[in-house]
Amino acid sequence: MQYSRHKVGILGGTFDPVHWGHLLIAEAAVSQANLKQVIWVPTRYPHYKNATAFEHRWQMVQMAIADNPAFKIAPATVNCTEKSYAIQTLIDLKTLHPNTQWSWIVGLDAFETLPRWYRHQELVAECQWLVAPRLPATLKLEQSKAIATHSQLLCEQIVQKLESQGLSIDWQILHLPYVGISSSLIRALCRDRLSIRYLVPEAVRLYIKKHKLYSR
Repeated sequence: MQYSRHKVGILGGTFDPVHWGHLLIAEAAVSQANLKQVIWVPTRYPHYKNATAFEHRWQMVQMAIADNPAFKIAPATVNCTEKSYAIQTLIDLKTLHPNTQWSWIVGLDAFETLPRWYRHQELVAECQWLVAPRLPATLKLEQSKAIATHSQLLCEQIVQKLESQGLSIDWQILHLPYVGISSSLIRALCRDRLSIRYLVPEAVRLYIKKHKLYSR
């Protein structure tokens, strides 16, 4: 007897800190791609040097997703080498979750760099790609359709580049409400001692306050 494979999404990121925008993307992926689960993977060694300690970022994600049974955080042992590669994350997760059909949730800016990812040929073949469009700082309602079209065209350009390498890719764009929240905005507000209430889950806000993260 053959068993159907569960569809599971991978959402990686620095999450410094995690905020409602991240949660909306993950929820859209569950709903629009019919995922059973999203596994969150905080990057242990982000590209920029001044990132908050991994343990703090891991704990904040754990708190943010605690009330959603479709969300799960990856063990801290996943992709714990100093050079974090997406392919290693996938290999580690495949060991922990066999019989799984994988989807990779990624922002449009990262998707545009996919042809340059380390061992991207294997990643493209193994995963469905769920692309979250990057929206401008200001957005009028009548612009949303044009932005969706522009995102579609950018994705198609990347798909063509991959096809020129002999790669076939399964992908779709996620449809998201505009939420003008970013981790950098939250860090800036904290440095200026301004409120971040309603920008992050309350448990995350209290954790940031308790540990005095992002303060001057």
